Amino acid sequence: MKVRIWDLPTRLFHWLLAAAVLGLFVSGKVGGNAMVWHFRFGYAVLALLLFRVLWGLVGGRWSRFSSFSLGPAAIWAYLRGRAGLLQTVGHNPLGSLSVLALLALLGAQVGSGLFADDEIFNAGPLAPLVASETSQRLTAWHTGPGELLVMGWIALHVAAILFHRLHAGRNLLGPMLRGDKELAPEEARQVPASADTPATRALALLLLAASAGAVMWLVRLGS
Repeated sequence: MKVRIWDLPTRLFHWLLAAAVLGLFVSGKVGGNAMVWHFRFGYAVLALLLFRVLWGLVGGRWSRFSSFSLGPAAIWAYLRGRAGLLQTVGHNPLGSLSVLALLALLGAQVGSGLFADDEIFNAGPLAPLVASETSQRLTAWHTGPGELLVMGWIALHVAAILFHRLHAGRNLLGPMLRGDKELAPEEARQVPASADTPATRALALLLLAASAGAVMWLVRLGS
C-alpha cells in the first residue's frame, strides 16, 4: 500500500536546494561575471533554509523535526538493525542527523558569504556592517573549510543513497520524487500519512514568500 511520506513542499525544497547548491558551486568556480549569479543562488539557498526550518515545525508529519529520531538509543538501535518502523519510514536516525548537519553547514556557508569580501571585485551585502578583520576571517572560512565541509557532506549524502540502493535494496530517491512509499498492508496501518493538501501547500507557499522577503530585507541592511 502507498503511504504519503514526503509532502510536495518538502520534495520541491529538496530538489530546489540541490539545484541552487550546484549553481552556487559552479558560479563560484567560474568567477568573474558569474559571481552575480553566485550571490543570487546564495540568497535562494538562504530563503530555502529559512523555509525548511519553518516547515520543520508545521509541515507534513514526516518532514517535522519532531519526527526525527536523534537520541543515542535510537541511533544505536538503527546501527544494530533494530530500529522500529516509525524510526525509519521517514528520516532514519542517521538521516535525521545528516539533514540537520547539512542545514547547519549550508547556513554557515551562506551566512559567511553575506559578510565576505575578496577586496578586489566582490563583497557580500553585509560586509560593510562588520570590521575588516571579521570580514576577512569569514571570507577565509567561506572559501576554504566551509566549502570543503559542504562538499564533503554532500558527497557523503550521495554515497549513503547509493549504499542503500545497491547494498540494502532501498530506493530513497523514488519516494522523494513521488511522495509515496510502498509499504506492506500491516505496516501501512501503523504509519500516519503526511498531510499534503491544497491548504498545506498554500501554507508552504506563504512561508516560502515570507522567507524570501526576510532574505531581501537582510541583504539590504548593508546598503
